[in-house]
Amino acid sequence: MLESIIAVIAGFIFLAWGADRTVLGASVTARNFGVSPMVIGLTIVGFGTSAPEMLVSGVAAWEGNTGLSIGNALGSNITNIALVLGVTALVVPLTVMSDTVRREIPILLAVSLLTFLLMNDGTLGRLDGFLLLGGLVLMIFMVVTLGRKSKKEDPLEDEFAEEMPAAMSNARAMFWLVFGIVVLLAASRLLVWGAVNIAHAFGVTDLVIGLTVVAIGTSMPELMASVMSALKNEHDIAIGNVIGSNMFNLLGVLALPGLINPGEFLPEVLVRDFPWMLGLTLALFVMSYGFRGHGKISRIEGGILILAYCVYMVMLYFSATA
Repeated sequence: MLESIIAVIAGFIFLAWGADRTVLGASVTARNFGVSPMVIGLTIVGFGTSAPEMLVSGVAAWEGNTGLSIGNALGSNITNIALVLGVTALVVPLTVMSDTVRREIPILLAVSLLTFLLMNDGTLGRLDGFLLLGGLVLMIFMVVTLGRKSKKEDPLEDEFAEEMPAAMSNARAMFWLVFGIVVLLAASRLLVWGAVNIAHAFGVTDLVIGLTVVAIGTSMPELMASVMSALKNEHDIAIGNVIGSNMFNLLGVLALPGLINPGEFLPEVLVRDFPWMLGLTLALFVMSYGFRGHGKISRIEGGILILAYCVYMVMLYFSATA
């Protein structure tokens, strides 16, 4: 058991570091080839924050632990909204100033509903996986197009420009990109091994471990990034990171178990976990869209999100022990 716990902790640490190195290498390489900070922020950074979930999901599916893959995707979305944005809003109340982020919020809600309808038959097959990947490509195209066609100067562009890493050569950037991917693969394998062993030791399903331990661990980079962005008054990045990560989780992370190890999944996914994720996504839409001006997530709303997360964790506990 001790070895498994150490493996999980080490896996989380190296996942976070590997994701950071991968984003660094990819961002600098893209900038060196003339890609704008807005496009880099909406695509590469969004992908990078979901890289831990994608690698963990792929490795788990490859080893036959589909429940962990699905639990990681849905659990990360629940954690991102309820815990990450809840804690961030408690530290600094968030205001949505960017039109790009404001347009992404209903897209996330639509993606969440469509994914639920796609999986409503209780199976995640290869066709579902291909459809989700196609949706990922379409989503990236739509988000980048919306960002580039903004009629007025978007504050998100300046925030992304300020967060761009220092200049470096293409050779060094490519080294960090490749090395980061290798670290992510190794860390994912280590984490999945430890998480599955812990699940078996406690007699709970891989799904529950994915929804809790793995989801919380893989969401820690988003928590740190959102809090730091909010403290630097980069509210749009703080919220945009979560929105982008959640869309990548639904369309990219969930696609992997369908493509690698298709089949049925536990019914709890549809009757317990998906409704919670949809409810929190709807709450995020109501709070941050801004129907009469700029959207805001106040400290009170942040507290409500954290309370919802605690209730969900308690419900999972009783569900697992039952």
